[in-house]
Amino acid sequence: MNALCWVRRDLRLEDHAAFSAATEAADRVVVGFVFDTRILDPLPRDDRRITFIHRSIEELDARLKERGSRLLVAVGDPIDILPRWVSALGIDAVYANHDDEPYAQQRDDEVARNLKVAGSRLETFKDHVIFERREVLNQAGEPFRVYTPYSRAWRARLQIDDVNPRVADEDRLWPSDQLPLGDALPPLEAIGFAERDLWLESGTSGAKSRLSDFTKSLDAYGKNRDFPGLEGTSGLSVHLRFGTLSIRECVRTALRHGSSGADTWLSELIWRDFYQMILANFPHVVDGAFKSEFDRIDWPGTEAHFKRWCEGTTGYPLVDAAMQCLNATGWMHNRLRMVAASFLVKDLLVDWRHGEAYFAEKLLDFDLASNNGGWQWCASTGVDAQPTYRIFNPILQSRKFDPDGTFIRRWIPELRHLSNDEVHWPHGCMVDYPHPVVEHGKQRELALALLRSAGQADQ
Repeated sequence: MNALCWVRRDLRLEDHAAFSAATEAADRVVVGFVFDTRILDPLPRDDRRITFIHRSIEELDARLKERGSRLLVAVGDPIDILPRWVSALGIDAVYANHDDEPYAQQRDDEVARNLKVAGSRLETFKDHVIFERREVLNQAGEPFRVYTPYSRAWRARLQIDDVNPRVADEDRLWPSDQLPLGDALPPLEAIGFAERDLWLESGTSGAKSRLSDFTKSLDAYGKNRDFPGLEGTSGLSVHLRFGTLSIRECVRTALRHGSSGADTWLSELIWRDFYQMILANFPHVVDGAFKSEFDRIDWPGTEAHFKRWCEGTTGYPLVDAAMQCLNATGWMHNRLRMVAASFLVKDLLVDWRHGEAYFAEKLLDFDLASNNGGWQWCASTGVDAQPTYRIFNPILQSRKFDPDGTFIRRWIPELRHLSNDEVHWPHGCMVDYPHPVVEHGKQRELALALLRSAGQADQ
C-alpha cells in the first residue's frame, strides 16, 4: 500500500498523528505540502507567516532528505494537486490531520470527493489539540459554553494515552530516487512573497529550542506571564499554530514539571483547546457574536479612531506600544492583546470584528479560533462567565503590568526620558506625543450603555 501524508498546519514529522498512522498502515509513505493559492492570493506579499512556513518547510524537507526521501511541494489548489499526486504515484490513501476552520472543512470535503474519483481516499486524525469537537461535553451531553467547567472536565478526562507521542516508522518513507522529478520546494520569491525578518526561529528546531529555554523558567510563569517587559511567556504560540511543535509535547512538559507555574501554563493550553471546541461546535462565531443578541449593536466608533488605534497613536502609551510592537514584529503579548482589544471596543466603540480582522492580518501566530475567541471575550460578546461587562482601564493596566515602563520605552522612544510615573500618562509633560484620542471614563459609560442596550441585564 502507498500513502501520502499531507501536511498543512502540522509542519513536523515528530509526534505527528497522521504521519504515524500512515507509516503504520502503508508500505511506502511520501510527505507532501501544498502552498494553497486560495489562502495565499489575498495576503500581502510581505506577509511574515509565509516566511515562517517556507523556512519550516525547508527544515522538514532537509529532515526527509536525511532519511533518504524528500518533500513533495506544489503551489496551487489542493483539490487539483492531491488527485494529481495520487494518480502519478499510485497512492491508495491520503493521510492528514483535522482542521476545523470553515475553509479547511470545505476544502477537505472537496479533496475527499476528488480523491474518491481518482480511486483513493482521505483519512484524517486528531492532532492539533488534546480534545476536540464533542469529546468534552457537559452533563447534558452538550458542548460547554464557559471555560472553567470545561477546564475541570478536560482535566478529569485526561489519560496518559491522550498525550503519548504518536510514533512513526520512518523506514517506510518513500525513497527519493523513486519519486518523480519536479514538485520540489520553490524559492519564496517564486511563490510571490518577500523574505521577512522574524522574531523567532522557525521549524521544529526553533520550537524545541524555545520550549527548552521556557522550561527553565516555567516555575515563574504564573508570576511573570502578565508583564510584557519580562520574558515571562513561552513564545510557543506560533509553533503551535503551524504545528512545528506538538501540543502533546507541551502538555507532557507541563505535567512532568508539576509546579504551580506549569499548572498555570497548562490552563492556558486548555484555553486553546476550548476555543477550538467553540469554533467547531458554534461556527456562527466566525461572522458574528457568540451571544447573538450583541449583533444588534451599531458600534459608533469612527474610521479615524480605528486608524489611530492601528497606527499606535491613541495617546495611551501601553496601547500604543502594543500596537507598535505588533506592526513591527507580528507579535503581541497576551496581556496587551486584552488591553488593546478592550480599548478598541470599549473606549473607541469600534466593532470588535474590525480589530479581529486587523490582528488576523498582522499576527504571526494568527489562529482563527483563538483570535476570534479572544476578541469576543474582550468585547463581551463571547463565552464569558463574568456577570459584568469587563472594561480594562488602560492607564491602570499600564501601571500594574509595566510598572517601570520597560515595555513602553522599548516601543515609544519619545517617552524614554520620562519618569516611571509620567511614562504611563505623559500628558502635561513637554513631550512630542499624541493627545489622547478619547477620555476613558466617559467612553466607559458609553460602552456600558451600548452593551446594556443589546439586551443583557444591567449589572
